[in-house]
Amino acid sequence: MCGIAGWVSYDEDARLARPVLEAMVATMARRGPDAGGTWLGRHAAIGHRRLAVIDIAGGTQPMTAERDGSQVVLTYSGEVYNFVELRAELREHGREFRTQSDTEVVLQAYLAWGEDFVHRLNGMYAFAIWDERADRLLLVRDRLGIKPLYYARTHGGIVFGSEPKALFAHPLVEPRLDANGLREAFSLVFNTGPSIWAGVREVLPGAVVVVDRSGLSERRYWRIEARPHTDDLDTTVERIGELLGDTVGRQLTADVPRCALLSGGLDSSILTAMMAERLREQGERVRSFAVDYGEQDPRCTPDALQTSHDAPFASEAAAYIGTDHQTILLDSSSLLDPENRLAVVVARDSPVGGGDMDISLYLLFERVRASSTVAVSGEAADEAFGGYPWFHQPLVIAAPTFPWLLGGTLPLHPQLEATLRIREFQQDVYRSALAAVPTLDGEDASERRMRELLHISLTRSLQQLLHRKDRMSMAVGLEVRVPYCDHRLVDYVFNVPWAMKTFDGREKSLLRAVSSERVPSSILWRQKSPYPSTRDVAYNRGVADQARDALKDPHSPVRDFVDVDTVTPFLNIEPSQLQWAQRLRLEWVVDLSLFLAHYNPTIDV
Repeated sequence: MCGIAGWVSYDEDARLARPVLEAMVATMARRGPDAGGTWLGRHAAIGHRRLAVIDIAGGTQPMTAERDGSQVVLTYSGEVYNFVELRAELREHGREFRTQSDTEVVLQAYLAWGEDFVHRLNGMYAFAIWDERADRLLLVRDRLGIKPLYYARTHGGIVFGSEPKALFAHPLVEPRLDANGLREAFSLVFNTGPSIWAGVREVLPGAVVVVDRSGLSERRYWRIEARPHTDDLDTTVERIGELLGDTVGRQLTADVPRCALLSGGLDSSILTAMMAERLREQGERVRSFAVDYGEQDPRCTPDALQTSHDAPFASEAAAYIGTDHQTILLDSSSLLDPENRLAVVVARDSPVGGGDMDISLYLLFERVRASSTVAVSGEAADEAFGGYPWFHQPLVIAAPTFPWLLGGTLPLHPQLEATLRIREFQQDVYRSALAAVPTLDGEDASERRMRELLHISLTRSLQQLLHRKDRMSMAVGLEVRVPYCDHRLVDYVFNVPWAMKTFDGREKSLLRAVSSERVPSSILWRQKSPYPSTRDVAYNRGVADQARDALKDPHSPVRDFVDVDTVTPFLNIEPSQLQWAQRLRLEWVVDLSLFLAHYNPTIDV
């Protein structure tokens, strides 16, 4: 995993831009702690930061190839998991290779097959190819949007990077927030394409952006599609097992230490068991990690984020599977540390996140990185297989909005909320999201509705989780792989009828069938538990104190965004009675204060 950045200009000499390019690349040193590189040409400046995972010695970037006296340059982030097969096919077509890296396979695939080569890739990736032969730039993002890629159009060209902060290091792009960006930030609709930053867009998942002298165009090379499902239940379970086993096997490829993130839930336990099966054949033992909190005060009021305690289940799963397991204990002082919270806000490039869940993920990854460079995680299982409560609650299913919005919204300043018209925006986006759902002739209304919920979960709520996982992991130089995001698996499971997805009367029935002999029965039938959140009075008190400090200055810019009358009662709640949703709004106040101070954005509303 890496960080990429660059600038294309048809009006200026990019060869003079080395200091600017180096500044852009430096913003992503955490994404690529092992090496950095730049390439400068007449109309393009291409940069890279590397986290070495495959072919440590040979995968240096930017990677170039010469054709007809011109350079073709690749800066690449991610992993292509079918690179071994692609390399063999390319060799049959006469291509020669200097390295064992998947990076070179991507470059040679482009040279052999042109833009259509993207259809052949299986993996998580975001990369840019500058082709001097046509003075043309390609920006490519993986199908599910696992890896990020942003760009901003400039006079005569484009600036791009793995994160917005890389773009802001270029003098032509400033951190600016306008009404559209604030809607994206505060509405929680998780759009893809628009970002919170004015003039900055994210390459769509499964898309190619082409930039040449005639302008910029973007096309999708992959979308989730609807098609009839003809397999019976036994065949379906067998096929899912085959697909999941294949992608887990592929995603174990690495020349660095690997591990599993094992929560003790169904999703992570299956992946860990499959990893153990394959590594056992190689004489290796899986290393696994779980997270827990040193202080879990029984006085704290239970809530939906604490349905059961993860650590005992993770330990049980680890013992059953046979992993080398470690539980990472986090304390409230680390969670409250202002430096850690600022690091998380800067990693996100956004004031809106998951509160202590973001910080704990960051700290967990920091500890994991001490012994492993690659971790395997279970994102997308709930979205693909129907694991969330909103798939199973009739009132939520029938609600005419995104199900995650039923938990409430951010406490925005009334004047700002009136200007942004957040609720109208949410409804407009919801209607657009439903219109994008692929249809299948003959589906009844119930099946159609479940298809809608699955689609908006895969294309929207999953985006937020993938962003969080990428930003928190790359902030400490850890690569996290997500086998459930394999596009073949997602495409197949999406079209399985809902009755088959819930054939045993529970959520994620198909995954349970796949794993019936791989995990203990307690894990198999465990109620879904979200990523854990601390329940410590000291943490609740500390967050309230930090939010109070952020609001105490009557001239603080935070007060222009926050409805102080709504937030103030939360500051005065007995810490043991503070609910997670209330605490999250206080954490948002703290994060927003840090965000505004760090980025000092121009605000045009």
